[in-house]
Amino acid sequence: MQLSALTVSQRRAAAALAVLAMLLVLGVRHLHGSRATASAVPLVTVRRSQAPAARQVVVDVVGAVRRPGLYRLREGTRIADAVGRAGGATPKADLAQVNLAAPLADGEQVVVPARGAAAAAGGTAAAPGSPTAPVDLNTASPEQLDTLPGVGPSTAAKIIAFRQAHGPFHSLAELDAVPGIGPARLAELKGLVVPS
Repeated sequence: MQLSALTVSQRRAAAALAVLAMLLVLGVRHLHGSRATASAVPLVTVRRSQAPAARQVVVDVVGAVRRPGLYRLREGTRIADAVGRAGGATPKADLAQVNLAAPLADGEQVVVPARGAAAAAGGTAAAPGSPTAPVDLNTASPEQLDTLPGVGPSTAAKIIAFRQAHGPFHSLAELDAVPGIGPARLAELKGLVVPS
């Protein structure tokens, strides 16, 4: 009897040891498996892209400014910024003829006229209704464009609509694309507008 009780207790102990061993093996496998899974996942390095460099425009500032010349400015800056980079306007400048709030375009020439410069340069007084300084096609208001020969309110509105739709003018020849302006009108405007 004692022998069979001992055998039963030994069997129970052996079964308990077997269960513990199995749990131990499963625990080790589980820990090893999670480590393998964790190390199998590649590390992802997030690279912060550098902010794109601000685009620049190159403008030619001429006329009644302290340091005329070519200047590189950040895209989106205004004519006032270009005049400032050129050392500011001289005391003789006629800033009323310049739209300082207009945005700059690459390759644009910013002309800051001196007071009375157009009449003095020509040697004669300007004809009534004609501008005293070159009119900038890229910044002129409808009233300023209306002072040009052969340009009335309707044509001035077309010029402004064209530059808003197609960007700044780079030469006088581009005015030919504006409805109502042809070769004869271009000849009349030569020397009266910039860019020329």
